[in-house]
Amino acid sequence: MNEVSRRQFLKGTLSGTAAVAAVGALGAAGLTAVAESKGIYTPGTYSAMEKGAMSNVKVTMTFSETAITDVVVDTAGETAGIGLEECERLAALLKDLQDSYIEGPITLDAKTGATLTRNAAEKAAFKCVQQARGEIPVEVTSSGEKEDKTAGWLGEAPEVDEVSSTLTTDFLVVGAGNGGLTAAAYAVSKGYDVLVIEKGTTHARRRGWYGVIDSEDALALGEKPVDRAALRRELKRYASGKANMAAFNTWINESADMHRFIKECYAKYDPEAKVEVTVGDEAVWPEAEASGFYFPVCEHYWGMSKDRLDMFQEMVEEAGKPILFSTALVKLEKDESGRVTGAIAESDGKYIRINANKGVLLATGGYPCNPEMMEALDPLGTAVTTSNVAWPSDTGDGIKAARWIGAAMQAEPAPMLFDRGIIAPGIDAGYKVTSTGDKVFPATEGQFNLGSQPFLKVNREGKRFTDESGTYDMMPYAAYNQPGHVYASIFDAGMPDDVQRFHTLGCSAGTRKNPQGQLDSFDKQVEKGNAFKADTLEELADKMGFEGEAKENFLATVNRYNELYDAQEDVDFGKQAYRLSEIRKPPFYGFWMGACLLTTLQGILVNEKAQALDEAGRPISGLFVCGDCSGGFFVNNYPCLMPGIAMGRNMTFAIKAVKVAMGEE
Repeated sequence: MNEVSRRQFLKGTLSGTAAVAAVGALGAAGLTAVAESKGIYTPGTYSAMEKGAMSNVKVTMTFSETAITDVVVDTAGETAGIGLEECERLAALLKDLQDSYIEGPITLDAKTGATLTRNAAEKAAFKCVQQARGEIPVEVTSSGEKEDKTAGWLGEAPEVDEVSSTLTTDFLVVGAGNGGLTAAAYAVSKGYDVLVIEKGTTHARRRGWYGVIDSEDALALGEKPVDRAALRRELKRYASGKANMAAFNTWINESADMHRFIKECYAKYDPEAKVEVTVGDEAVWPEAEASGFYFPVCEHYWGMSKDRLDMFQEMVEEAGKPILFSTALVKLEKDESGRVTGAIAESDGKYIRINANKGVLLATGGYPCNPEMMEALDPLGTAVTTSNVAWPSDTGDGIKAARWIGAAMQAEPAPMLFDRGIIAPGIDAGYKVTSTGDKVFPATEGQFNLGSQPFLKVNREGKRFTDESGTYDMMPYAAYNQPGHVYASIFDAGMPDDVQRFHTLGCSAGTRKNPQGQLDSFDKQVEKGNAFKADTLEELADKMGFEGEAKENFLATVNRYNELYDAQEDVDFGKQAYRLSEIRKPPFYGFWMGACLLTTLQGILVNEKAQALDEAGRPISGLFVCGDCSGGFFVNNYPCLMPGIAMGRNMTFAIKAVKVAMGEE
């Protein structure tokens, strides 16, 4: 909507063809002027809406006691370019009405050809006048549609001229990844008719760890049941209260059943496989109470010879249900009632209609490999990222398809960022444009696990700028305010002992469990020019690119950090004493890094039944969403100190979707 003051309007400077098209000023025709000096209108702003040629035309007018002082017209959906040349002339007519009493319906100047648009504006404008005079109730106007700021990346649903074949199933699963194949495996275990399509040539990469609350395996190892109230509070805190608490409950209450289903599958297909659960001291952050973080025991892993997704694929195919690879979702279809009835897919240049009698599940992943969506939806996460280890097919296809048929999307991003994006000196975070015009993140390496250890971090000026202890995404976010959005990690030969004391959790514990292996990996990065080792701090500073004042700052910062370690109190940034370390024993180590992007968690809003929601918060019949293309569970960030929660949520909701669609619930 274009807003314009009276002064701007009278100058004829209204921007945007849509807004100008039907502004039209109030013309003299059809009006009777009655001289009154005051008390004509109740001062205020009034709006009204009428149907135009192609959309609703909304007029908003502001009144003093005696005059029309401002006009706002929204005709964004009407034909562009109508009436531009009339702007100044019609503005002059509007000026003529400032001391007039509008007695009858308004008639705009008829020289413009936009008859339907003009008529709608006439009616809406007169309603505003009547409201200002108290002749009719104040009208609540709403187009029923939110302003769409996603047009750049969203585009429009493609037109499909000819469908070469039609398939029919009860339940269509779009995406053969962790969520999609879990849903399909559960469906065939119940004897349901299911069809899976996947745009890649194979299933996606298995994510091994998954979070389960109060599984039989954790309880059998002596763990107490999770404090569910505390868990809910922590999840709410992570999301700043913006997430769907009912969705939390689906994962909290039903993930144990999901885990039991997986156990049953392994009992048949890989009976020697053993589940591992992170319990006891391994699942406790030192000084957790003082740190303010809550850590439920929720991490599970299978010591397997058979990949979980290989197992699920085998189950589905043994049941005689196809998985159509190299088959991409084009768009969803729905009937006149709004129920999703299936989808159009494309394979080998031909379009396929797939009718789904019971429902469609979108399990297509997030948008981490879609630069246009990343820049539009998560500019902050994009700015601090140097490395992308996402699955290449995660380009937001399911999110776009759902948006095209009216599904609502989470408003705020929730990237899964890890502080492991090792990068060569002098390179900024954020996208770089290749010679072919593609946008890529600059790091050539994947996740460098050592990056998650809370060693001293400094910026390009050689200065420390934050408490280095926290969740994986805290350091990259803190670096957003630093030059180049990158930072350096510094430690010494005491690293193997330091990381035991740090006792980080989740996948970052890999450094603690095998420090020598991490030092071996560091040496490989030295050979590539991404990491540096030196016998003196001065030499390390030179190798890392610190010069002049920045080098002086770096040496002073290390000295200051050693003082804080000696005092066992970080009076500068408040890091816990057990996570301080001294930097005195050669060799000295350093490397630059930014965030490593694993996936995005901002997707289509769903309820506790995995049903997609429309803009009014109502379930869209026949459409379900799980995993990274669903939203409402994680907002702002990923609570990565609850290891496996994203995958646990994904597979729990995948099974939930099947249960709801097939009438189990």
